[in-house]
Amino acid sequence: MPEQQLLEIACAIGAGARIVIMDEPTASLTRREQDRLFGLVRALRDAGVGIVYISHRLEEVFALADRVTVLRDGASTGTQAVGEMDEAGLIRRMVGREVDHLYPPSEASPGRTRLEVRGLACAESGVRPVNLSVQAGEVFGLAGLVGAGRTELARTLFGLTPADGGEVLIDGVLTRLQSPREAMAAGVAYVPEDRRRHGVVLELPVAQNVTLAAHRRYFPNGWLRSRVERMAADHFIRILGIKASGADASVGSLSGGNQQKVSLARWLATEPKILILDEPTQGVDVGAKSEIHRLVRRFAAEGMAVILISSDLPEILGMSDRIGVMREGALVAILPVGATAASVMAAAFGKTDDRGES
Repeated sequence: MPEQQLLEIACAIGAGARIVIMDEPTASLTRREQDRLFGLVRALRDAGVGIVYISHRLEEVFALADRVTVLRDGASTGTQAVGEMDEAGLIRRMVGREVDHLYPPSEASPGRTRLEVRGLACAESGVRPVNLSVQAGEVFGLAGLVGAGRTELARTLFGLTPADGGEVLIDGVLTRLQSPREAMAAGVAYVPEDRRRHGVVLELPVAQNVTLAAHRRYFPNGWLRSRVERMAADHFIRILGIKASGADASVGSLSGGNQQKVSLARWLATEPKILILDEPTQGVDVGAKSEIHRLVRRFAAEGMAVILISSDLPEILGMSDRIGVMREGALVAILPVGATAASVMAAAFGKTDDRGES
C-alpha cells in the first residue's frame, strides 16, 4: 500500500500539472516518507503550482496549508487562514461538537498472556525470528518504517503467509497457524490495511458483510437465515455506532469511517481472543477516528489482546500500552508506555541497541 501510494503521487507530479489535488496522500506513509512528501509539496508551491490538499490528519493541515476549508455532511462550514484557527476549533468544525479524548486512556489492566510468539519467521514475506507477547486487555502498538515488516508479521500470524519457523502459543497452548481457517479457529482476527479491497465487499449489504467470516457460527447447518443475519447486523450497527440506513444498506454507500466499522464488525462476529488491526483509522475523519479509538479501548477492556499497526505515530503513542518497533523484518525494540516519538524513530532507524523483550 505505501509503495502504491508513492507511485500514485509520482504519476500526478510527473504529469507536469499546474494544479495538483492530493487526497489523503500520507494515509499509508510513515514519518520519513511524510517529511519527503512535505518537502516536495512546498517545492511545488514555491514553483507556482496550486495544491488542493485533502487530509484528516490535522498536523498536516497546520504544517502545509495557507487556507483551510472544512466540509461536513457535503457542505462547507467556512474557509479561514490557517493562522486564524487552532486544532480544537478545526475539530469542532469537522465534527460539529467537542471531541474530548482523541486517544482515550486505557480502561483495563493487562491480564494473563494471551499471545506468545517464539522465534516466528517467514522467509516468503521476509519476517525474521520474532519474539513477543501480548496480554489480555493490552493494546500492543506495532511501529516501523514502510517495508519494515509490520503487515507481513500480521499476515504470518493470521496464516496468510504461513510461518516456516518458530512457535505461537495462545492462552499458553501451542497453536498451529498455517492458514486463516486455523487462525480463526484459534481466536485470531485480522482487519486488513486496505479495507476497500480486503476488508469489506462494497457491493454487498451491511448484513452480509457482518456475517461473512462467521458463517459457521450463524449458519451451523449450512442454511442461510436472513433473520439471524439481520439480527447480527443490527447488533453491530448498534454497538459500533455504524451510520447506515439499515442492515440492507450497501457498504459501498457508506463513509470510509463506517466502512471501517463494518470491517471491524465482520471480525468481531467471530468472537476473537486476539484482534490484529492494520491501519484501522487510515483515511477516516477525526470524529470516526475518535470513535474507533474508543472501541479499541473497549475491546481491550473486554479481555481481547489487541495488536495495533499504524503509520500514524501520534496514534501509536496515544493508544499503545507497549510499542514494538520493526526494522527489516525483525522486531528490534519493545518500548514501554510513555515512550517518545524520538525513541520510536531511533529504533526504526536502527539507532538503538535495544533488542526488545521476549
